[in-house]
Amino acid sequence: MENYETLAAFVVNVLFVTLLGWYLITNLQWYDYKLSRVVFKHHKPQWHIIYFIIPFVAYYTTGKFFIIFFLFAVLPAIFIWHKRLDKKLVLTWRVRRFLILLIAFTLLSDVLCTLKDVCKVYSVFMPLAIAYIASFVIEKFLFNVYKKEAKHKLQAMQDLEIVCITGSYGKTSIKNFVAQILSKKYRVYATPRSVNTLGGIMGDVNNNLPQDTEIYVAEAGARERGDIREITTFLEPQVAVVGKVGEAHIEYFQSLENIIATKLEIMQSPRLKKAFIHTSVTDEPHEKVTFFGNEISDVEATLEGTSFKVTIDNTVLDLHTKILGAFQTMNIAVAVRVAKTFGMSDVEIVDAVKRLEPVEHRLQMIQAGGKIILDDGYNGNIDGMLEGVRLCSLHAGRKVIVTPGLVESSEALNLQLIEAINNVFDIVIVTGALNADLFEKNLRVKNRIFLADKSNLTQVLASQTHAGDIILFANDAPNFI
Repeated sequence: MENYETLAAFVVNVLFVTLLGWYLITNLQWYDYKLSRVVFKHHKPQWHIIYFIIPFVAYYTTGKFFIIFFLFAVLPAIFIWHKRLDKKLVLTWRVRRFLILLIAFTLLSDVLCTLKDVCKVYSVFMPLAIAYIASFVIEKFLFNVYKKEAKHKLQAMQDLEIVCITGSYGKTSIKNFVAQILSKKYRVYATPRSVNTLGGIMGDVNNNLPQDTEIYVAEAGARERGDIREITTFLEPQVAVVGKVGEAHIEYFQSLENIIATKLEIMQSPRLKKAFIHTSVTDEPHEKVTFFGNEISDVEATLEGTSFKVTIDNTVLDLHTKILGAFQTMNIAVAVRVAKTFGMSDVEIVDAVKRLEPVEHRLQMIQAGGKIILDDGYNGNIDGMLEGVRLCSLHAGRKVIVTPGLVESSEALNLQLIEAINNVFDIVIVTGALNADLFEKNLRVKNRIFLADKSNLTQVLASQTHAGDIILFANDAPNFI
């Protein structure tokens, strides 16, 4: 009987530590593997209490009854939590290495505990701590190895021109527009999706960048001071773009001044030839800087497309694109400036702009079941969201919006968004808890629906909408936010 209880405790301990490790690494992956962000910047810190702290404390306080608590409380709770996530753990090699280390240290610890009757503290805390530290050291070593490989590959491509794009808003759109326009004349490769961290760019260079690429267009994102400098030092771009800057990620930077200073770190590139900086960032003159944002006129932005004029060096270009959103004219305009830097003619540029394809999930129009869907799920800035609201106001039928509001932004900007929504929409579906209280207090739309998560969103839309409606998906925060 005693051997059976020992074996059961052994198995339960291994499963328990593995589940805690699964929870930990999932959260680390969400927050760029920064433990400080998981602990101090998590959007739902109550999860730590429910799924980590309470089970951890119970392990040391419930004695022989912990097996029952584990089987009927901890295990089902974490299973349900994982099942409801809309952004589940991706089993990258980094994650696999951590889990392998964790299970190995747990087994070793349990064997030692069984043989030598060591204090139970070594059965949970120590495997987690050692696996995290060992994983950190290994990843740091591998990171430096991959960085050297990627740097060597870039240096070997001696004729490669690199365009690096940063900013608070629109950098992914600018990247795609620059790549699409330049690809009409050059062999261009751009970082995929929203890859914009140093680690992501390094991996992209090592694994995906074709050797015959003439122009590499990269996006640079930041959560703290020094992030852009690291990317800039690694890439050493010849052309830099700093798009519009605002209070995105304000909770990390604390002030707009810190955000601006971080974005301007891109100017430290030793090979910099030309930089295009939006007028919202700075007006300080620099020999290599051209400011943009005021060269656009005669904008006509509808649900059919966008027409506008761009004046560059006393030359006026009449541009038309199927890209939706007046705010995108600024992003296209700077892409035009970059194209001219690379020697493209006005005729080539006008034709390339006409052929631009929408960036996925950024005011992308989809027709489905007689409904018009504006998928703006990857846009989280106030300008883009307000433009989505304005475009919906042009539609003659019913108007529906699905949104969590602005994330990592200010209450004032969310109130501005709510006021715009009040003036346009017939149905408002608020997803998530982050801004739910603010919306509930300030929404004046009669038909409003609050969803704790998006698990029932499809059913709600099926029951609440019909042919002839326009549905705007404005921002798409995962449910851990």
